[in-house]
Amino acid sequence: MRDVKDLVLPHLQSPKGYDGVRSLEAMAEESGIPPEKIIRLNGNENSYGPSPKVAQALASFDQYNRYPDPEQKRLREALSDYTGTSPDSIVAGNGSDELIDLIIRLFVGSGDNIIEPTPTFGMYRFSARLVDAQVVPVPRDRNFQLDLESIELAMDQRTKVIFLASPNNPTGNTAREGEIRKLLELPVMVVVDEAYYEYCGQTAMPLLGEYPNLIVLRTFSKWAGLAGLRVGLGVMDPHVASLMMTIKPPYNMNRAAEVALVASLRDRDLLMSRIKPVVEERERMFSLLESIPKVTPIPSQANFMMVRLPEGRGEEIFHSLAKRGVFVRYYTDEEMKDCLRVSVGLPSETDGFVEALREVVKE
Repeated sequence: MRDVKDLVLPHLQSPKGYDGVRSLEAMAEESGIPPEKIIRLNGNENSYGPSPKVAQALASFDQYNRYPDPEQKRLREALSDYTGTSPDSIVAGNGSDELIDLIIRLFVGSGDNIIEPTPTFGMYRFSARLVDAQVVPVPRDRNFQLDLESIELAMDQRTKVIFLASPNNPTGNTAREGEIRKLLELPVMVVVDEAYYEYCGQTAMPLLGEYPNLIVLRTFSKWAGLAGLRVGLGVMDPHVASLMMTIKPPYNMNRAAEVALVASLRDRDLLMSRIKPVVEERERMFSLLESIPKVTPIPSQANFMMVRLPEGRGEEIFHSLAKRGVFVRYYTDEEMKDCLRVSVGLPSETDGFVEALREVVKE
């Protein structure tokens, strides 16, 4: 028998995994601090949680022994009302991560490439590498705005998709409509990832009727507090949606996620009322961080914020915060090595983070 490692595809023999958020228990074990005292601000989760109607709906549902609808009829109709688009333009996914993977599978093959304005969300390159595609990073400018000229120059005949997060993760800034239109004039698919749409209100959705090469992604992980149930959606040209519905796993949306999504949309007013306090807390956090010497918060339109730290101390400060039970996101990218990304949570979480950061910076 051959060594089983020799049977693995060459490009996957030493894969680089996605650095996801660790469990609360793992954070508690690392810091030696009880889980209930951990300040978890590294996943851009919703500290307010889901609608109370979600728990009620999940508890009363009695069809968990039945497979979900592979055609997603009920889901697509509910999401049609939410997005203002036709059901045949929508595909629901096991989080927007699955939609990213399906887009890659549909348009990108071995040797093709995708373009991503960096720094940005890591799942685009993760999914591209799984199909042996190349990733072409195009750095944003000093203010993390798009460099449209460089994006166009980076394209070649093997370029299939441009991934654009707006608001961008981890920088928190949005792309302007004119910029998105210029990208859509290029002969490639353009994916606008609007995971944090509810916190900024800016969307590319109205452009769908003009540009068949546009796909808009959304998620219920952030605004609706369903990160643990994995609910995402993509809106696109109906022909593309039909193809994606064909290649997706037949039962990709589990019954619990479906029930939770519908219940959330029925309680949309409550969930949307929780957006304002998050935005207000974001601005309060910004002001508090500005008062710390050598710390520079970056304006954000999402439920997180990027923070520049004293030069050369990024990793040290990140680990010092973790020892205090305060967990934020740290990046090793050259343009991000002295930065943290911190989620906007409850006021008490903000206060705990800012106090810990103030202490650590003084050390």
